[in-house]
Amino acid sequence: MNNKVAGKTDMAILEHLEDLRRHLLKAIIALAIGVVLGTFLTPSVLKTLVAPLGDQVPLAISPTEAPAVFFKIAVVIGIVIAMPVIMYQIFQFVAPGLEHRERHYIIVGAPAAALSFAAGVTFAAKVLLPAAIPFLQGFLFGIVEQRYSIERYISFVSNIMLWAGLVFETPLVMYFLAKLGVVTPQGFAKARRVVIIGAAAGAAVITPTTDPVNMLLIMVPFLLLYELGILLARLA
Repeated sequence: MNNKVAGKTDMAILEHLEDLRRHLLKAIIALAIGVVLGTFLTPSVLKTLVAPLGDQVPLAISPTEAPAVFFKIAVVIGIVIAMPVIMYQIFQFVAPGLEHRERHYIIVGAPAAALSFAAGVTFAAKVLLPAAIPFLQGFLFGIVEQRYSIERYISFVSNIMLWAGLVFETPLVMYFLAKLGVVTPQGFAKARRVVIIGAAAGAAVITPTTDPVNMLLIMVPFLLLYELGILLARLA
């Protein structure tokens, strides 16, 4: 009897490993295709990222810097392109062990999270960076000549867009916290004053300038997102 149970357990483990291998292979293939497509899209994406610099052209201070930046961007684009397939493969692998409600949360939450993050990245690219970069370029004008390394500039821009994307996830996080009963809508509303202070402090840290206008570009959207989160929490 014990041998039969052990045999069934071994077969179950082998089946899970085979499923994992199959889903992982599909995800890797999707990522490879995404990176290949990313190499064609990288020049246009790079032009968009450096557009806030105006006429200033970033520098490559080592022979490998430009190729390294090119392929980093291509990989990031590839991950973005392949992400729906990767997330689907992960879901397919874990779905058999999930309850119906948990599957529903993933099916609804994953696309919503992706759209929210994309909205934050778009906001950073179209609103925040075009406002922040010219201010930085004009800082100590006539005293300091500002020339940017392409690698450091792209790293700076990427960090800003990452933070903006995460900030735009706020309403969704608040909705699920209310849905799970962790925090009530009234609790979120009572914390409004603390959130305002925290948003001001966070904007001061995230925003690369001391200009209050740029701080407001981060702070005001976050507060609006928080109010949207309270509304969604009440609907949860």
